Amino acid sequence: MKFGLHIGQQNIGVDELRKTWRWADTAGFDWVDVWDHFYEAPYVDGNGSCFEATTCMAAMACETKNVRIGVLVLGMNYRHPAILANTLATIDQLSGGRLEIGLGAGWHEQEYAAYGIPFLPIGKRMDILEEGVQVVRMLTTQNRSDFEGKYFQLRNAACNPKPVQARPRIWVGGNGQKRTLRIAARHADGWNAPYPGVEEFKQLQGVLNRWCEKEGRDPATIERTVNLSFHMAASANDADRAERQFKETWGPAAEFQRSRGMVLGTPREAIELVKRYDEAGAARVNIALRPPLDWDALQAWSSEVIPAFS
Repeated sequence: MKFGLHIGQQNIGVDELRKTWRWADTAGFDWVDVWDHFYEAPYVDGNGSCFEATTCMAAMACETKNVRIGVLVLGMNYRHPAILANTLATIDQLSGGRLEIGLGAGWHEQEYAAYGIPFLPIGKRMDILEEGVQVVRMLTTQNRSDFEGKYFQLRNAACNPKPVQARPRIWVGGNGQKRTLRIAARHADGWNAPYPGVEEFKQLQGVLNRWCEKEGRDPATIERTVNLSFHMAASANDADRAERQFKETWGPAAEFQRSRGMVLGTPREAIELVKRYDEAGAARVNIALRPPLDWDALQAWSSEVIPAFS
């Protein structure tokens, strides 16, 4: 089992972000990533601060030495894949070859509305995602690329310098069974599931395996990871504080989310939860953080939970 840190870079200062990245680099994690939002999530009123994703990735690449540098996930509907490929190639160079590319269809409708970006029907957003995955792959691996899609076109296109890695891994994120998992089966090296319960994660994997069979893909060639929202208490004495933070984070949706992919309770309970995801086939568990950060809980995760799987 590997462990990652998924940081929602909202309502946090640059200094604490840097501190968190540097801490994770030597605290037992092999992966650190950010999300791609411009407003807070879950949405409150749009007044919270939220740093941009790709610039955070570049900063993270320079602040760390060991962890993989990821993003779960970049919204293809508002990031042109050719421009994005150049950005990602630069980040891979900055990190010395530690880039992980996460791509998705986008969902945060308030951001689209505020910035005047058309929030297209889900089918069209999935079409854009599927074309975008192919464009990013071509530009980051081929000397010259031609592509003729409905939304994107390439004409003898180059992206130089190339990434340090010959073929940076592409992750598709999302739980959609009809299109997201099929796109993952067709094009991705890894699939990330945001906040599913254990049984839901098992069921989604079954769907992914069936899509792989239809696409002629060996299911074992797709790595499967899961994001779990982090609300663990460092000890039983901190349980009330952790519970308040959980309810404040998820608001009216808290009771619905409680039965899904949430890290609640003490480190002992967290170890049992991670075991269940391990047995269900997760190669990595990413804890998803929304500030303010509970450093006591993070230290307990690093010193008690991660070593249980070493």
